[in-house]
Amino acid sequence: MAGHSKWANIRHRKGAQDQKRGKIFTKIIKEITISARLAGGDPNANPRLRKAISNAKSNNMPSDKIERAIKKGTGELDGVIYEEITYEGFGPGGVAIMMDVITDNKNRSVADIRHLLAKYKGNLGESGSVSWIFDKKGQIIVSSESNDEEIVFDSALEAGAEDFQTHDDIFIISTKPELLMKVRDALESQGYNIISAEIDMVPNSFQKLDGQEADRALDLLNTLEDNEDVNKLYSNFDFN
Repeated sequence: MAGHSKWANIRHRKGAQDQKRGKIFTKIIKEITISARLAGGDPNANPRLRKAISNAKSNNMPSDKIERAIKKGTGELDGVIYEEITYEGFGPGGVAIMMDVITDNKNRSVADIRHLLAKYKGNLGESGSVSWIFDKKGQIIVSSESNDEEIVFDSALEAGAEDFQTHDDIFIISTKPELLMKVRDALESQGYNIISAEIDMVPNSFQKLDGQEADRALDLLNTLEDNEDVNKLYSNFDFN
């Protein structure tokens, strides 16, 4: 898999979408709430919650909002009950798409997603229809600024990383999902600037599109990501 394509896929999810602060906060609050509901409100014992809180702080979310979201998840405060669902589908030209959704209304969410896929010449698939195209991995993005590639590489491997790639001003480190936080914490303790650390679905093959199909696929991905219920979005669209 080309390193550029992998980074482009990650960058698409993390890039210029969701510029409105309210939309960013809505998605983060959902993630904090469901993380606390699934595994408790202690971030030291709940890696997913710890990551969500870190994301909230990096987006300047007030601490009282973070605390309320945690308490709603643990049931200490009344709040909306969110459900986590993964949808699979196809975009233009057969591009594989996976969507991790957090919603308080499953019927609304699936209707919205089905409509958007159809609008851009795609369709909603059955469970398992595209998941085989993706591998579940931990993905750590480290700034390469002032860091020697060989030293970071050795540190990552020693901590348990499986793969290491360089792209522009970042290092992309892959781990087994269960080792993500261990490797992340080890690198952070050595002073490296961790840009992100997440469990991702990484494509094991890519779909190349040209012309209008490529434009349509990119428009679809941007539109899906703009949906407030879509928490994470993955595709095997080749951005090269």
